[in-house]
Amino acid sequence: MAVGLEQTHWGFVIVNGFTSYLKGDIGIKKLAQEYHVSHGDIRKWRDAYQEHGVEGLSTTHRTYTGKFKGSVVEYMHNTGASIRKTAAHFNIPSFRTVSQWERIYYEQGKDALFKEQRGRTSKMGKKRSRKPKTNIETNEDLLAEVQRLRMENEYLKKLNALIQKRERSEKPTK
Repeated sequence: MAVGLEQTHWGFVIVNGFTSYLKGDIGIKKLAQEYHVSHGDIRKWRDAYQEHGVEGLSTTHRTYTGKFKGSVVEYMHNTGASIRKTAAHFNIPSFRTVSQWERIYYEQGKDALFKEQRGRTSKMGKKRSRKPKTNIETNEDLLAEVQRLRMENEYLKKLNALIQKRERSEKPTK
């Protein structure tokens, strides 16, 4: 049995328990103990049921556009609705999805919601492209510059040696 069908089945089973919950005969925690599920799931199912009826209990995996994600976060911000209530209002199966969208919206901006960010980031760096081989003319120019710099360096060394020799000869000996 697929996960979505199983959750839907549990949702339908819990709906029967909602009648006693709505009458006030039983609380959420007691209902959760009775059906051996977490009370968070019951709250999620309750909110989805109240917002969309039985259709709100069926879960399907969907992809959402960046525009939709932005409107969900802005709705939550403008109305002051909680993350869970917002997820139920837009029939998003997991409130954690809305929480991630909100974090991305406030940390990286609205445009970041348009990027696909599922999965792990690669630990390997991107492949570096090899440097194109330089053409022969560039190599000849570089070799000529190296030769010119070597000659300049040699000239400066000889000039420095001549200056030091002159200074020694001009110094009076004792």
